[in-house]
Order: sequence, then structure tokens, then C-alpha cells
Amino acid sequence: MPAELVVRAAGFAPVKGMRHLALPSVELDDHGPVGDREWCLVDVAARRVLRTVQHPALVGVVARADAGRLSMTLPSGESVAAPPVPTGEVVECDYWGRSVPLVLTDGPHAELCSRFLGRDVRLAAAPRGGVVFASPVTLVGTASLQDLAQRVGRPVEPARFRATLVVESDEPYTEDAWLGTEVRVGEAVLRVGGPVPRCAVIDHHPETGVKDARLLKALVASRPTNAVGEPVLGVYADVVGPGRLDAPASTHFEANQGWCRS
Repeated sequence: MPAELVVRAAGFAPVKGMRHLALPSVELDDHGPVGDREWCLVDVAARRVLRTVQHPALVGVVARADAGRLSMTLPSGESVAAPPVPTGEVVECDYWGRSVPLVLTDGPHAELCSRFLGRDVRLAAAPRGGVVFASPVTLVGTASLQDLAQRVGRPVEPARFRATLVVESDEPYTEDAWLGTEVRVGEAVLRVGGPVPRCAVIDHHPETGVKDARLLKALVASRPTNAVGEPVLGVYADVVGPGRLDAPASTHFEANQGWCRS
């Protein structure tokens, strides 16, 4: 693999499960992207973190953090913006089988999200990496996305895969061979880990949450799967050298036309 990867898109969601935002730059420290999944929604009674796969409508909510304020905008245009104020109340919640201490917050966010989802939820502050499934950074190559777009004969939005970084690649799925290598992205250095298993989230539109594709079926037919039958696409990575990276404007693939700028 190259000693330095060319970043074609970068992004994350400040609130777990909400819209994956394309960002012009990302700061990486030892824990991963600064600001990534800093908050999450919690079902306090069930002691459970809300996840996109169970609540795909969450991707319709745009959350942005700026100077201590967190804004949320619903698909209807209704929005709130306020600092999430910690209450001091800590709840231990289950996240993929592990217990995570989450600090509940006060502010208008919980009421907005509860009405939108039709259930009582609270906004909670998460410890760094607390509501991250595995390693904090994920990478997917442009050639892999282009190959998938050609297989399904339709545009494939990179945001469906919620990757931290979309990086330029010449061969589909070449990232599978990067395990254990170190690579530079902007000022930062990453150590590449194992493959990322994919679930039904990728079949939902990354802005509306509506199921509108069958990408998972296409991946199952063409890609290796893990022990529970999930196909893999992209790779995890850890930060071994902190730094900043810049990315171009948001991008997407058109089937049979290659890489396009949106």
C-alpha cells in the first residue's frame, strides 16, 4: 500500500446514529476523530443506547457541534441549539454487550428527539470511544465503492458506510491487504486493523433513513463474511500519530462512471 493515503472524503456524526456529516477537516488524536460520537441517545428505562440499525430514522436528524453548543435539525426543519448541560446523573448502558457509563444532559435536545422518534429518550455525553463498536477510525477505498456501484447498477453514496475516511484506491478491496501496516493521512499516522462487518444500515438512504437499496445482498454475494454472516467492506484503524487532515467537498459514485464530486 502507499505510504500516504489520499483522502477523498472525511466525516462523522457528533451524535451516535444521526446524519454522517461530510467535513472539510478532521482532527485525529490518540482516541480517534475529535468530536466523533461525543453524544448518544439513551433509553434510560432499558439502559440501552439507541443504534442506527434499530432506528434508521435517526439519520434524518442533522446534529452539529460548535463552541459548546449542539444543534439538531429534523427533516421537517424544526431545530434546537443549546449547550448540552451535564446533570451529574450517570447511567450504565449496554452497548453491544459492554457496559458504558453515560452522563445524562439537560437541554431541549431530548424533547425534540423524543417527539421525532415517538419514544422517551435522553441525550447523554459518552466517554471517548464509549459508543464506538471497535477501533475509532474506518477506511474504505474509492475503487471498492466504485465496484459495488457497478454491481448494483446505481449510485452508491459513501455516507451509507459511515466511514471516517474515504481514501483513493486503484483496485477494489485492496484495503483488505493493509492489515498491520502504518500509513499517513494528512498530518496523522494510522495503523490499519481488521475488516469492517456491514449490516442492514447500508440499505438505508444516508439522509432520510428510508430503505431504498439492496447493497447488503450484493455484498453477501461478492465479499467474505464473518462468523455471523455479515459481509465486510473497508477496514478499521487506530491512530498512532495524532494530527489534522483535510478533505475535499462531499463526493459520491455514479454506477459505471467512477468517482464524482457532488
